[in-house]
Amino acid sequence: MSQFDSASFLKTVPHKPGIYQMFNDKQTIIYVGKAKDLNNRLKSYFNNSKKTLKTDMLVSHIHHIEFTITNTETEALLLEQTYIKKYQPRYNVLLKDDKSYPFIKLSKEQHPQLSLYRGAVNRKKDEFFGPYPSGYAVKQILALLQKTFPIRQCLNSTYRNRTRPCLQYQIKRCLGPCVSGLVSDEDYLEQVNYVRLFLSGQSDQIIQKITEDMQKASSELNFEKAVVLRDQLQAIKHINEKQAIYNNNDNLDVIGFHYESGLACIYVLFIRNGQTFGHRSYFPKVPSNTELEEVIETFLGQFYLQGNQNRNIPKKILLNFSLSDKQPIEETLSLIAEHQIKLVDEPKGDNLKLLTIATVNAQTEVKNKLLANSTIKQRYDGLKDFLKIDKINRMECFDISHFMGKNTIASCVVFDDKGPVKSEFRRYNITGITPGDDYAAMQQVLSRRYNKKDLPIDKVPDIIFIDGGKGQLNQALKVFEELEVNWNKNHPILIGVAKGAERKEGLETLFFEAHGKGYYLDDHSPALLLIQQIRNASHDHAIVGQRKKGTKQLTDSALEHIEGIGAKRRQALLKHFGGLRELKNASIDEIAQVQGISKQLAEKIYLNLQQ
Repeated sequence: MSQFDSASFLKTVPHKPGIYQMFNDKQTIIYVGKAKDLNNRLKSYFNNSKKTLKTDMLVSHIHHIEFTITNTETEALLLEQTYIKKYQPRYNVLLKDDKSYPFIKLSKEQHPQLSLYRGAVNRKKDEFFGPYPSGYAVKQILALLQKTFPIRQCLNSTYRNRTRPCLQYQIKRCLGPCVSGLVSDEDYLEQVNYVRLFLSGQSDQIIQKITEDMQKASSELNFEKAVVLRDQLQAIKHINEKQAIYNNNDNLDVIGFHYESGLACIYVLFIRNGQTFGHRSYFPKVPSNTELEEVIETFLGQFYLQGNQNRNIPKKILLNFSLSDKQPIEETLSLIAEHQIKLVDEPKGDNLKLLTIATVNAQTEVKNKLLANSTIKQRYDGLKDFLKIDKINRMECFDISHFMGKNTIASCVVFDDKGPVKSEFRRYNITGITPGDDYAAMQQVLSRRYNKKDLPIDKVPDIIFIDGGKGQLNQALKVFEELEVNWNKNHPILIGVAKGAERKEGLETLFFEAHGKGYYLDDHSPALLLIQQIRNASHDHAIVGQRKKGTKQLTDSALEHIEGIGAKRRQALLKHFGGLRELKNASIDEIAQVQGISKQLAEKIYLNLQQ
């Protein structure tokens, strides 16, 4: 590769804010950065006195650089995050956090329903509380609320079609608004208001309100209601004792950062209204020899600017790392949040205690991860010793699954030297074969996977595992003899994995030749444990795909024969109701509420599904 002419290029770069993209000789973006002064920033990459090991490696791969001028540094930061998310450059710190953040939804209707919600928030239609750090946190809170405030959490289709109260009513976890006469609208909305106060973090107000209502019920000689309110009051006080870790009613994100042995952990503690809202640990991909300040800056940008648009950014963000220039990040976050944001790296009092908690947890997470990685390393070293090879960069494993010969699915899972690479797991629909012919299925998936003349070097596995023993291995060897692939290195090692007697783990037989003898490993061998892990991941991936396909066919077949229902309307119906069972329980009026479904078509759908 010809060396990049930095001197000539720098003459064209202005002293203005903007972003820059570095490309390699394959026209792939390998790094995206921002700068207050593009010329000064780019010049630093080619200044020998300021070079780091990471910069040296990056510069050695530069073929050309492109830049975009922006009006302000804030605009540059926003544009940088857009490009990082889109192109995932090799030398950028990358945060894998594409999950949407869940909310608790309180619907606006006669008898409001509580539910977990993901997606765009429409506050005119319903009330939303959150977002929360995980779906698990929401489910825990919903379970707690159901025990304390008995308002309904069932689906609307269930609620509107009941004639008798369900089990939740019998065990006093729902007031039964689905059946007329069980609860008055006034009493139900009173419980809804308690929930609203609870989810808003207004602990003092809810205790005061329940106390007043309890005294009122007692003065009216309604002792049964007073007892219920007394129990609720005790439950709320107990919850507050467990949850309150912070005396003030502030909203904070507390970020503890720890880096050790090439592994970074960022532990975020979410504090809302003085109570812990949950936490989440992040392990960003950090290229070798990256400056720690870049890790923190990039995390803040990706976490808050690339994250869910509904995320509420608190006014204070506590950090255990001092940034040399906080102002651009604060200004950008303030612009997005529409209120002033402060990054605090030297907190005091209670805030310091919270930051210590987050820091200690980040350190613990790194130690646990390093311990797990050492176990993984032992397994990889064991497999390398068994196969007598120097290194393992990539392994792939294939499995076939079908149900009585139908819905055949082939799965391929990928492992690198750190474990499973789930983003590269794939499933293949197998067609055009005799039902139940696993050999033909294996032949088809291997041909589709590898019969590519331009297969990238980094996608060529060192080892390919075939789940199924000698017969399947024989098919794989035949396919590889006919492939027109330029491997660019040694042919991958093919290994057939036959299940042991009674299909017990630890008794697997390994085959390297279609007619050769089998090899056995000790059932406690680290190499065998790794092979089992890979084989089980492939098997599970195939089974899940096969079941999904079967479920989809059953669902589609129930709707396909209805005249006027095409693929888009099927999708709209199932998305609206959440599944076929819920659609079957829906009324004609409810079905007609789906976009694109007229009253006449809704009646046709209803009659067909009832039959």
